[in-house]
Amino acid sequence: MPIRPGDVRALLETLVRIDSRNPGLVAGAPGEAHCAHVLAEVLGGWGFRLTWQDAAPGRPNLVARIGDAQPGAPVLLFNGHLDVVGTDAMTHAPFVPTVRDGSLYGRGSCDMKGGIAAMCVAAHRAAADGLRGEVIVAAVCDEEFASIGTRALVASGIRADACVVTEPTRLAIAPAHKGFAWLEFTCHGVAAHGSRHDIGVDAIVHAARIALAYERLGATVLREVTHPLLDHASVHASTIEGGSGWSTYPDRCVLRVERRTIPGETERAVHDEAARIVAAIESAVPGARITWTMPLHQSPSDVATDAPIVRALADAAAAATATTPPIEGLGCWTDAALLNAAGIPAICYGPGDIALAHAATEYVPLEEVETATAVLTRLARDWCA
Repeated sequence: MPIRPGDVRALLETLVRIDSRNPGLVAGAPGEAHCAHVLAEVLGGWGFRLTWQDAAPGRPNLVARIGDAQPGAPVLLFNGHLDVVGTDAMTHAPFVPTVRDGSLYGRGSCDMKGGIAAMCVAAHRAAADGLRGEVIVAAVCDEEFASIGTRALVASGIRADACVVTEPTRLAIAPAHKGFAWLEFTCHGVAAHGSRHDIGVDAIVHAARIALAYERLGATVLREVTHPLLDHASVHASTIEGGSGWSTYPDRCVLRVERRTIPGETERAVHDEAARIVAAIESAVPGARITWTMPLHQSPSDVATDAPIVRALADAAAAATATTPPIEGLGCWTDAALLNAAGIPAICYGPGDIALAHAATEYVPLEEVETATAVLTRLARDWCA
């Protein structure tokens, strides 16, 4: 059934009804393609100009444009991801949008189809009043895994004066968020019978030394690495695998660590930090041998609190709601970091609480969706005035 132009709730319910679990996270999951094509049908009917980008086979980005695209006109980008995480252990039907006590429940309702619906409707409403500029809506794939969607968007050469990523922020303006690095340490020992302490080398003990070294780092040095909106940097041990039996010295143990970074911390700094920990253990412990990699690094994101897009969004919120939203940092990572790195100032603002993202119970307050829509509409009008 067609969605009436500007009906944000109907659009949200339609998107939540579609299973768009990320196949990088859930084996055999359908991915975002069907959701993207349904959204394209809606936005095409509303007058958007549509283009497609294939980030990978069967993993499309939908780029929808509306407004005046003449050279030199202002351009505002709205960005959001269509993929969702798995549904194991959810307390309600994941893909049956259900309204209860003013909130809409369903996987992806908060993270982040509420934000997708708000930004699409806001762009349409702003264009209906006439724009002297262009609003681009980018509904991307794969943010929950490797962000191949926004990486492809950036690689395509997309340009905008600024961007709002409509991740759930409880309607706070979030100009900064943390980054992270995944580190995998493989500790090598010598397998031997449990009675042969003279020849056995315990790989698990080496891994424990790494974990304790990071624990000490997190409790001391990293507490001094701070940002005005983001508290301090942190680290935790994520998984550990090793050993083959009660009576055998383990010859191998794999420890995975996640390091959360703040603006100013670089990939090289995290690399060197890990190298120092490994070198210290190998130097101090006879027989210790450790190899390691950094499979993934995602940079933090930081936009000045007085940047034009921050001021414009705050003014739009004040005009639309008669209140000025708080300015906060996000602990989680978002695609805003990739857009900032590409020279597009990107901040986060959207309905819902990030604490409900990936949760067994996920919902978004419908009033927040409506408020976000009104604020983003005003922002688009003002930015493209």
